[in-house]
Amino acid sequence: MKVLIVENDPDLFAALENDIKELGHEIVSANNGKEAWEIIQKGEVRLVIIDRTMPEVDGIEICRKTRHEIQQEKSKNIYIILITGKNNKDDILEGLSAGVDDYLTKPIDFVELKVRLQNGERIIQLEDSCIELSSYDRLTNLLKRDKILELLDEEIHRGWRENRPTGVILADIDYFKQINDTYGHFAGDMVLAEVALRVKNSIRLYDKAGRYGGDEILFVLPNCGIDIVKLVGERLCRSVNENKIKTESALLDVTITLGGTSSDISSQTSRDNLISACDKALYLAKEQGRNRIVAADSTHIHVK
Repeated sequence: MKVLIVENDPDLFAALENDIKELGHEIVSANNGKEAWEIIQKGEVRLVIIDRTMPEVDGIEICRKTRHEIQQEKSKNIYIILITGKNNKDDILEGLSAGVDDYLTKPIDFVELKVRLQNGERIIQLEDSCIELSSYDRLTNLLKRDKILELLDEEIHRGWRENRPTGVILADIDYFKQINDTYGHFAGDMVLAEVALRVKNSIRLYDKAGRYGGDEILFVLPNCGIDIVKLVGERLCRSVNENKIKTESALLDVTITLGGTSSDISSQTSRDNLISACDKALYLAKEQGRNRIVAADSTHIHVK
């Protein structure tokens, strides 16, 4: 795990760096509060050890800014350990009030440092596990709607910064209501879970798939122009319709229909506009006979 050390005393910094490296962590350093704040804002570290007394911006103010300006927007916690003078109770109380997670008093003992870091790492891992579990739909093991939309927003903004396209696909299961009505909702759940598994196994590791609503699945495809979106959509169709899906009632022929788009062909690349373009393309694909991908931007339809 990366540990940010914010310390302007070179001797203390060297001691901390040596001890923390011995514990197997990677070191990121800052000499003052301003540098520390810039690193924290980039989201590169989850564990911070910072001195109470720092030039420009002190340790407690960094903690306060982190809690108020970053933690309210991001779900992942940054664990902050404050270094303070021995028996300086006022600093400790002020730090805890500002959101400091733990503290170390000078002179720093290696064993105490090790325990504090282990506690921080354990809490971060537990929090991440809880966040991960709460992000996934139980039935399909796909990301929940809020999470896939959050990731789509992030990917669109990353694409803007790095000048690369973001592909989006919206899919749903053909005649899913008919499956539920004919074979029962338990069979419908089995079909939905199996479709989710098949499409998830057909995308790249860094692509994302989420349950958008009911039997609709939303895919976020980093660095994918419209031509690649079409190819991905065709592959997703094949992954579902090549083999029948077994339920307790019957072996079923199941297909999916998809609408896709990419930010490289759309003049309106907000999340809502991209999803709207996908929805229009999905509607057209159904009109054309289902079990296919149609790709669109906000003004034109591109059929593969």
